[in-house]
Amino acid sequence: MKLVTFKNKNGEVKAGWLKGNGVVDMQRVSDGVLPDNMLAFIDEHEKFFSIIKSSGLEGESPTHRLDEVKLLPPLPNPRSIRDYIGFEQHMLNASAKFGHSIAKAWYEMPIFYFTNHQAVYGPEDDIKRPAKETKLDIELEMAVIIGTKGTDIKASEAEDCIFGYTVFNDWTARAIQKKEMEAPLGPHKGKDFANAIGPCIVTKDEMNNYIGGDGKFNVRMTARINDQLICDGNYNTVYYTFPQMIERASENNVTLYPGDILGSGTVGWGSLIENNFEVHRPLEPGDVVELEIEGIGILRNRVI
Repeated sequence: MKLVTFKNKNGEVKAGWLKGNGVVDMQRVSDGVLPDNMLAFIDEHEKFFSIIKSSGLEGESPTHRLDEVKLLPPLPNPRSIRDYIGFEQHMLNASAKFGHSIAKAWYEMPIFYFTNHQAVYGPEDDIKRPAKETKLDIELEMAVIIGTKGTDIKASEAEDCIFGYTVFNDWTARAIQKKEMEAPLGPHKGKDFANAIGPCIVTKDEMNNYIGGDGKFNVRMTARINDQLICDGNYNTVYYTFPQMIERASENNVTLYPGDILGSGTVGWGSLIENNFEVHRPLEPGDVVELEIEGIGILRNRVI
C-alpha cells in the first residue's frame, strides 16, 4: 500500500492510501475503526492491517480525487529523525569538497546525526531558504520508518521492525554548514530548517518487491531541478543498508519506537556540493526540486 496523510476540502487532516487517481480516507471507509492519523496507524499497524485485509477495505473506491486534497508529509509528526551517511560515493565526493578524507571510523560503523523532527515538510510544500544562505543544497535519500518498538536489534532481525519507506530530502545550507563544521560536533543549523518526506509511505511488503539478488533495493533514484536532471543513481550502491543502520541506532540499550525515521544518506552525486555546484548553481527562490525513487514516487518542492 501507498499510505498518505492529506487535508480534505473541509480542512480536516486525515490518513489514508492512494488508489488510482484518488485517495481513500481510511477512517471513513472503516466507519471510524481505523484512525485519522498516520502515527496512530503505525503504532498498531499489525492490528489495522488485519482489519483492512479481513474487511476487504483495499478494494474500496477512492473517497476523494487527488485534485480535491492536499497531500501532507505522510508522517507529519515523526518521533525522531536520524540521518545516516550510507553511500560511500557521496562520502568520497563531499569529503573532497570540504578538503578532508573519509575517517577510518566511517568504514567501521554507520554514522548518523539527529535532525529536526519538528521541521517536516511534504510534497508541494514551499521550502524557505535560510536568511543570508548562499549555497542552499538538496540531498537525495530514501528513508525507512520504524514500525515496531525494539532495543538492541540485530541486523538479521531488523526486517521485523520496519513499517515502510519514503523519499527524503535532507535540505542543507552548505555555507552555514561549512562554518559550523569547523567545530567537531556534527551538523546543526545547516540542517535545522527543513526535512521533506513523501509523497507517500510504501509499506514494507510492497517495497520488498524491488529487492535484488544482492539483498539491496534495486531502485532508480533521480533528482531534477527545474526539469534539469541532476542525479541518476540507484539505491543498490549503498554501503550500509537499513538493517545495519537499525542495529547501530538501537545498540547499547537504545529503544527505537514506531514512527522513528532513519535516512539512508545521500546517494552518490545526489547533492550539488559533490560537483562544486557546477552542474547546477546553488538553489534560489523559484527553483523547483523533484526527487524521485522508483516504487515510491516524486517528492516535489519549491524554494522561496
